[in-house]
Amino acid sequence: MSESPVAEADRPDAPKATGRTNRSAALIATAVALPVTLLVAALAFANLAPDTPAATPDPSPTTPQAQSTTPVEMAAPALAERPAIVCRALLSQLPTAIRELAQRPVTAGPEQNAAYGDPALTVACGGTEPEVAPDEHLVLVNSVCWYTVEGPDDTQLTTVDRETAVTVRVPHFYGEALQWVSPISRTVAESIRSATPAPSGCTS
Repeated sequence: MSESPVAEADRPDAPKATGRTNRSAALIATAVALPVTLLVAALAFANLAPDTPAATPDPSPTTPQAQSTTPVEMAAPALAERPAIVCRALLSQLPTAIRELAQRPVTAGPEQNAAYGDPALTVACGGTEPEVAPDEHLVLVNSVCWYTVEGPDDTQLTTVDRETAVTVRVPHFYGEALQWVSPISRTVAESIRSATPAPSGCTS
């Protein structure tokens, strides 16, 4: 039996339901696509952003760093013949670097003076040997006896058992002075004869 006109008139409700379904599907698709788009954009931005630079370590006595090549100002008093010969021998045997401190030029007396690093650790040969009391505490480093004086900016160490005195100044910046004078002591022991008698206060 054929459908009645009234039944045919009721059928437009079906397309309306289909339209609502399509709109719902579109909204769901949009809701899913938007977070994905944002995620892709965030990843792209992260890849384009420059890497965060690593923190630069603070310089220290053991950190290699550029140092000044400006000549270090040092006095060069006139020396008698024998001390002059001894000092030339010592300076010719000093190392070109003390640990990481490279040797620098000096303003005067390169045959009796040497300097290393920045701030400068200095070596002066042929100066006046200090007067040491019998009970004065001295330090023996690699067979060389040193008299130590602490200054505001550096530690001054002077030999008291060699025929010609040698004075080393170690800036406080470098920490313990004796660790820096150790390689210099070896050269002093090999280059300068010991004086006799050795001071009684010199101990290891």
